[in-house]
Amino acid sequence: MTAPPRRGQPGDEAGAPTPAPAVRLRRLNRWQAETLREDLADLYVESSHAQAGQEYRGREAFLRRLTGDIRRAGFALLIAEDSAFAGCAYGFPVPREGTWWRGFDGVLPQSVEQLTASGHVFAITEIVVHPHTDEQDLARRLQQRLLADHHASLGATLVDQADVPACDAFRSWGWQDIGAIRRPSDPTVPRPSDPSVLRPRAPVLLRAMVLPLGPRTTARPDGLAHENRTQRPD
Repeated sequence: MTAPPRRGQPGDEAGAPTPAPAVRLRRLNRWQAETLREDLADLYVESSHAQAGQEYRGREAFLRRLTGDIRRAGFALLIAEDSAFAGCAYGFPVPREGTWWRGFDGVLPQSVEQLTASGHVFAITEIVVHPHTDEQDLARRLQQRLLADHHASLGATLVDQADVPACDAFRSWGWQDIGAIRRPSDPTVPRPSDPSVLRPRAPVLLRAMVLPLGPRTTARPDGLAHENRTQRPD
C-alpha cells in the first residue's frame, strides 16, 4: 500500500546518483483497464507481501475485485509509470442510496450521509505501489489525483482492521476512521484438510475511513461539512 524505502541507484564516475525517471500518472478508460488486467494483476503480486504459495490466490482475488469495480458506474483508474508500471489506484463514485456503507456498525455521521446522498463521495478501492518505485509519496499522490479528478468533497475507503500498517498509513495521510463495517470476505476458500473442498469464510471487520476535502472551520475542524452544491447528475 505504501512505498518502501528508496532503492539505491548506481552512481556515475563522479559518485553522484543517477537521476531516476520521473513517475507519470495516466488515466485509463474501461477498455484500457480491461486490456491491462493481467499486467495490473502482476503489479499487485509484485507489490504484495503474500507468503510463498499464496501469490496465485491473491492474484485471482485482485482480478475479481478489479473486474467487479470496472463494471461500476463512474469507474476510474490511474496508472503510475516510469520505465514500467510503478503503481495504480482506482475507484468509483459512492452510490447516493448509501449501499457503500452497508454493514456500518452504529449510526453513520450525518455529514457523511448527506455528502453521499448529494453524490460528492468517491471511493478508492485499491492503491498499489511497487516496492521498487523511487517516488516515496506515490501512494498519496495517486489518491489525491484520483479524488481531484472527480471533484470529490469526501474520499472513502475500507481497510482491513487486521492490516495495521495500511490503517496507519491512511491516518498519516489525513484519513479519519469513522467506524467499523462488516463485509463478507472472499466467498469461498479451500478447506485446509482438503484443498478440493470449499467452505464459507466469516465476515471481515473493516475500518471505514474518510478523507474530507472541504475547508476546515471552527464549527467543523474535521472538514466534514455538507456542501449545498448542485447535485451531481447520475
